[in-house]
Amino acid sequence: MRWRKLGRIFETAGQRSWMQSHTSMPFAQGLGGNIFRIWFSPRDARNRSHLAWIEIDITRPQTVRRLAEEPTLAPGVDGAFDATGAMGSWLVQNGDEYRHYYIGWSRPGPEPYHLAIGLALGHDRGTEFARRGRDPVLDRGASDPVMVSTPCVLLRGAVWHMWYLSVTAWPDPSQPPHYDLRHATGADGIVWRPEPMPCIAFENPTECAIARPSVICDKDRWRMWFCHRGLDYPYHIGYAESADGVTWGRQDARSGIHASDSGWDSEMIAYPFVFDHAGDRYMLYAGNGYGRGGMGLAVLERD
Repeated sequence: MRWRKLGRIFETAGQRSWMQSHTSMPFAQGLGGNIFRIWFSPRDARNRSHLAWIEIDITRPQTVRRLAEEPTLAPGVDGAFDATGAMGSWLVQNGDEYRHYYIGWSRPGPEPYHLAIGLALGHDRGTEFARRGRDPVLDRGASDPVMVSTPCVLLRGAVWHMWYLSVTAWPDPSQPPHYDLRHATGADGIVWRPEPMPCIAFENPTECAIARPSVICDKDRWRMWFCHRGLDYPYHIGYAESADGVTWGRQDARSGIHASDSGWDSEMIAYPFVFDHAGDRYMLYAGNGYGRGGMGLAVLERD
């Protein structure tokens, strides 16, 4: 497969007081026709993540039609699991209810930060969402002893599936933690049963981090795009396939997209989100500096 880049579609650059840097974790919501709401997570001057959005016509993706005036989610109250940041990750429609699965940031202990997965609920196709409660829907536990983040959530039949990163080790708090990808299931999308083993594990000798799974269930197989980095290389886009969504085989050489030779996405491409529209398959992704360089859009070229 090969992705054709359509260019950078947005860069956070102080457009709002709470929108000072980063354009991280993009994901798309169709609003009808060619109009899409593109959700992303900028940071304020205190480096705290918020959930924001732009609206675009996907046939002219570099023209922003609307930009959020206020954050849909801001950092939570003191003592909450999202007290120092609320970073979006995935949106699921369940009947007339929309569910934002998001990442809560906090500093509850000796580590520089803690991550857990929260849920905010909304209705129709609006931008107003309310937290389901002060507690996350998935946090550290027996299968995930340190912390969890970057959920991808799909409802297939009567079963809810979540793929997410799980921090496996943090040997030196002055250095980034190590994390792979895990899978959990549930009956309601709120109470989850994590599986004890990774579904995407380290393969490269220096690999230390695998994040932001983006899963699509096609007729012939499940497909996943994700990002991975090592001690000696920045985030690249990886790829895997599965017959059941549980057991995966990595095929990173087939991801079909790489950093550019120069410019805003020449050092890193990260946090992929893959979606279909009008017979085409698209990928949103973040650029250099974990999204400091902005977010871009690519389309899968037809065979």
